[in-house]
Amino acid sequence: MNASDFRRRGKEMVDYVADYLEGIEGRQVYPDVQPGYLRPLIPATAPQEPDTFEDILQDVEKIIMPGVTHWHSPYFFAYFPTASSYPAMLADMLCGAIGCIGFSWAHSSVERAGLIGGVKLKAIPSDGKFAMRASALQEALEKDKAAGLIPFFVVATLGTTSCCSFDNLLEVGPICHEEDIWLHVDAAYAGSAFICPEFRHLLNGVEFADSFNFNPHKWLLVNFDCSAMWVKRRTDLTGAFKLDPVYLKHSHQDSGLITDYRHWQLPLGRRFRSLKMWFVFRMYGVKGLQAYIRKHVQLSHEFEAFVLQDPRFEVCAEVTLGLVCFRLKGSDGLNEALLERINSARKIHLVPCRLRGQFVLRFAICSRKVESGHVRLAWEHIQGLAAELLAAEEGKAEIKS
Repeated sequence: MNASDFRRRGKEMVDYVADYLEGIEGRQVYPDVQPGYLRPLIPATAPQEPDTFEDILQDVEKIIMPGVTHWHSPYFFAYFPTASSYPAMLADMLCGAIGCIGFSWAHSSVERAGLIGGVKLKAIPSDGKFAMRASALQEALEKDKAAGLIPFFVVATLGTTSCCSFDNLLEVGPICHEEDIWLHVDAAYAGSAFICPEFRHLLNGVEFADSFNFNPHKWLLVNFDCSAMWVKRRTDLTGAFKLDPVYLKHSHQDSGLITDYRHWQLPLGRRFRSLKMWFVFRMYGVKGLQAYIRKHVQLSHEFEAFVLQDPRFEVCAEVTLGLVCFRLKGSDGLNEALLERINSARKIHLVPCRLRGQFVLRFAICSRKVESGHVRLAWEHIQGLAAELLAAEEGKAEIKS
């Protein structure tokens, strides 16, 4: 879908939404479908080729709407209101377009989970490729047990934030299985790449995982927020979170036929995120999504090649997907100064990381609109700023001498 298509389809969707809300009084407020009604009405897999917008919108009316409780109906008197207004809907559309994530790179989700849970957290040393291996994990477990601690949870990462490295699940998984330790796999960024067969070897050992998470809002063309999580045994979650106040009881709750997500999480409700995933999968098709991932990977290798051709720079980690970690050969101070110049110029934006104690610059292929020309211009800009910096440093050295 290009900008012209979006303008046309956007007007059609606004008309559909306006018609829906104007006519909502005529819709049955509470559905009479049975649990599982939707499963035979939709394919088991995403289409390889794109579907048409007309077909998708027809399916919304034909197979989605029959299962919807219409919270905005004037005949809805249950629970409490769920607010809605035309200004808010317009702003929601703009929010999706801007893509504001609302952070300043203060991530550390696992560390925060440890703080919330009141448990000790230990980082496992990585190997030469920044991956967690069996020997380091086993050593940490033995030390913890000898100290009277009880290891119960391991987080392995596929596509780490710093350098997009991949922990060795084939080594880590069996240890967790033998020690009866929950293995969570965090594939927030890289998980989307596994729709491409050539990257699925990075998943080897995933059968040992007790839970797996990835973010379609990072790299699968679904706008923020959309995070997909799988668990091996749902009862591990529902056993911890299940509460049934009388106002939330319903006739199907003990049938075993429904998935009631309020028992899987801390919040009671959740947004209808699956609908936007469904639209994206159908309008791009598997092949379109694969092409998008492959293009980003290709662009990252183009940038890697630029770096390798300049003897002043070095690549600091293996480039597997869409991230290149690089730095000027020299001190951390030199690279900190380069990053300061890059971000102060405001032509491109980068953030750093630390690898083996060194200050490193990250170049991530992010935008849906990025092309080879943008990557080349970014590199030329970096080269120019680096040349200015090195010349200034040379001048300082001459003055001192």
